[in-house]
Amino acid sequence: MALSNINKFSPYTSTGQQAPLFPKLGYRFRVLFSKFGGASGISGSGGDANKVLEMTRQVISCGRPDLTMDKKTIELYNSQVHYASKPSWGDISLKLRDDMAGNISKIVGEQIQKQFDFLEQASASSSGDYKFSMHLDMLDGGNGANGPVVLESWELTGCFISKATYSELDYSKTDPMDISLTISMDNAIQTNGAGTAAEGIGSSVGRATGNMLAP
Repeated sequence: MALSNINKFSPYTSTGQQAPLFPKLGYRFRVLFSKFGGASGISGSGGDANKVLEMTRQVISCGRPDLTMDKKTIELYNSQVHYASKPSWGDISLKLRDDMAGNISKIVGEQIQKQFDFLEQASASSSGDYKFSMHLDMLDGGNGANGPVVLESWELTGCFISKATYSELDYSKTDPMDISLTISMDNAIQTNGAGTAAEGIGSSVGRATGNMLAP
């Protein structure tokens, strides 16, 4: 029988040593959108599914939420004490491939137009008129007969585009064109989806989640 010392690779604790857990991988993810641009549905469902699904297909990269808890200080006689004040969610970056059919540039343009009408120089009467939602799933890499399972989910609400950057034109470059968006949000909710089948993609039968590295 082959000898294994995989348990020796982790720090010693009160319960001894165990094999290290396999990490989530940054390229196994998907991003779903709801009410982005002129679409009202969420990608993967009915209504405007085909339209917003183009966004999901063309995602290159997407950041995860960044939280800052504002710190306040109370001055005392010989010292200080601190307490956490209001939370603040930072912006995230989203990069999309700009396809030949113009689907991505069109739907991004529709979203920007919802936020501000540049022709008429008119803004939306309420933020509810243009805000959208994003759903981030980290997946385990399953595909085909063994569909992926969701390892982690983020629900981002009250989103809008605060910056849009279109990649430059250059005769010397052969890279695909892209559109980089900075997304601001009101709130983010994280859930642990380990063991949950990725909706609309397939069954998770036969897929293991949270496995330790095999010896």
